[in-house]
Amino acid sequence: MRIEANGIGFNCQVDGPAGAPWLIFSNSLATNLTMWDDQAAHFSKQFRVLRYDQRGHGRTDAPEGRYTFEILIADVVALMDALDVRTAHFCGLSMGGATGMGLAQKHPERLDRVVLCDNGFRSTPATAQQWEERIEVAKKGGMAALADSTLARWFPPETLRANPPHVGKIRQMILTTPVNGFVGGSAALADHDYRANAGTVKLPVLLISGEKDGTNAATMQEIRKEMIAGTRYVEIPGGGHISNMDQPAMFTRAVEAFLA
Repeated sequence: MRIEANGIGFNCQVDGPAGAPWLIFSNSLATNLTMWDDQAAHFSKQFRVLRYDQRGHGRTDAPEGRYTFEILIADVVALMDALDVRTAHFCGLSMGGATGMGLAQKHPERLDRVVLCDNGFRSTPATAQQWEERIEVAKKGGMAALADSTLARWFPPETLRANPPHVGKIRQMILTTPVNGFVGGSAALADHDYRANAGTVKLPVLLISGEKDGTNAATMQEIRKEMIAGTRYVEIPGGGHISNMDQPAMFTRAVEAFLA
C-alpha cells in the first residue's frame, strides 16, 4: 500500500481485522517493515497492524538531506491521519524506538500503549561523531561498505557464527537501504535527546532490550527508573540489537503481555 503523507510517498502494510485496535510497528535504521514479519503475523489476529518503511527506507521515498526526529514523528502523525487512525499502540526499535519516545512526548493524545526497544533515546558527542563517520563511509562506499560492521554491532558473535536465516535477511535489508535514507536517518540519530524528558511521559510504556545489545540494556534499565512508576522493562535473553528477530517468540510474548 502506498500512502502520500508529509510530502512523500510511504510504503505501508496493513493487516488484521477492520475495527480492531491499531498497533503500529516502526523499523530501525537500515531495515524495512519486514523486520516485523513474525510480530505482524501474530498480532494481526487481534489488532489492526500498520507497518511502514520509515522515510528513506525500504520502498518509501528517500529524499536527500539530513532528517530530524521532528520530521520522523510528523511522518507517523501524517500516516495516522491519512488512515483515519485516531489512537494506536506503538512499537518501535532503535530509530523506531526514538521515534516512539518522541511521539509519546509530543503527541501523547494519539497513543495508547508504547513499546520502545533497544535504544538510548539520546545522542552524545561520541555517538554523534560515530554517526558522522558512518555517513561518510556510506557516501563514499555505499551500503556494502557498512554491512559487515553493522552486523557485528547488531548481533552477538555467537549469533553471527551460527548464521541463522534472519542474519541474512538483515544483511539484505542493509544492502538495499537507499544511501539517502541511511544518511538522513543517521543524521537524526546523531542529534536527538528524548531521554531528558522521559519522566514527563504519562502513557503506559514497556522498555525492551536484548541482553547482549551493547550498552543499551544497562541504559534502558536506567531510563526505566527515570520514567513514571509502572513503566516496565523486559530484557530478552541472548538477544542483540535486533531483539525482535533474535528471539521472536520471547519478544512477542513480552509485548502481548503488556498490551493485554
